[in-house]
Amino acid sequence: MIKQRRYSGHIPEKAKKIQDWTGAKVLCFVYSIVQSAAGLAMFRESGDIGWYLAGSGAAMAVLVAVIPAIKKADEWERMIILRFGKFHSVQGPGLFFLIPFADRIGFSIDIRIRVTDFSAQNTLTADSVTVNVDAFAFWLVWDPQKAALEVEDYEEAVALACKAALRNAVCSNTLSVFLEQGDVIEKRIQAEVDKQTTEWGITVQYVEIHDIQIPEALQESLARLAQAEREKKSRILLAEAEIEIAKKLEEAVSVYAANEPAMKLKILTILNEGLKAGNSMMLVPNSITEELKSGGIFGLEALNELRKR
Repeated sequence: MIKQRRYSGHIPEKAKKIQDWTGAKVLCFVYSIVQSAAGLAMFRESGDIGWYLAGSGAAMAVLVAVIPAIKKADEWERMIILRFGKFHSVQGPGLFFLIPFADRIGFSIDIRIRVTDFSAQNTLTADSVTVNVDAFAFWLVWDPQKAALEVEDYEEAVALACKAALRNAVCSNTLSVFLEQGDVIEKRIQAEVDKQTTEWGITVQYVEIHDIQIPEALQESLARLAQAEREKKSRILLAEAEIEIAKKLEEAVSVYAANEPAMKLKILTILNEGLKAGNSMMLVPNSITEELKSGGIFGLEALNELRKR
C-alpha cells in the first residue's frame, strides 16, 4: 500500500506532462491569417466589412502568437521547456517568454520538500515473524531536468523504491534488531533509496519508521520476555548490592579487630539505637555482656551477678 501526501498545507498539482496545444494554436493562427487575407480581398468591394475582417484576423493572429508565449512560474515551480519536442531549458520562477509555435512547457516540477508514506504489509523478518511496517520519507527534486527526462513518473518511482528498501530491511533483520536499532535501519533505508534516486535528480533527506505491528500472540510472549528480563536485572542488581555490602562489612571487621575501643563504641551505639527505638525488651548476646565490664552500664553488671548465682 502506497500513500502520498504533501509537506505543506497548499496542495499543488502533481508534476506532470503539460498538454500540448500547439496544433490548436497553429489552426487558430492559420484561420486568422486566412480571415485577414479574405478581409483584404473584400476591402475593395465591401469597404468597411473587409477592413473589419482583416483587422479582426490580424488581431487574432497576434493574440494566438504572442499572448500564449508569456508565461510565469511560482517560486517553487520549475518549467521544462521543449523546443520542437527537444529539451531546451529550465525556466522559473517569475516571468519568461516562449517562441511561438516552437517552444512549449513539457513539465511543471515542484521543488519543495514532499512526504511519501509507504509500508511493508505481511513481511517476514529474518527470524520468520510476520510484521506490518509503516514509514514515511522526506524527499525533494534538486535537478528538474533529470526528474522530467530520466523517469516517467518520479513520484511513483520514489514511493516504490522506498517500499522495496523497507521490505529488504525487514527481511534481512530479526525482529529484536528491527525494534532496538530502528534509527540505524532508517539510515540504511535512506541511503539505499537515495543511491537510486540521485540518478533521477532526487534526494531523499530522511526516512522514519512510525509504526510496527506484530501478531497479538507474539506481543504477549514479548511482554512475558520483557518481564523476565526486568526480573533478571533486578536480581542481578540485588546480588551486586549484597556483594558490595559483604565487602564493606569485611573491611569494617578488619578495622574493628585492630581497634578494640572502636569495637566497644560500636556496641554501645547499637544498644543506644535499640533503646531509642522504644523497645521494652532487648536481647543482648553474651559476647556483648562479656565485653562491657564497666559498672552500671545499662544494668549489665546486675545481669552478670544474676548469672553467677
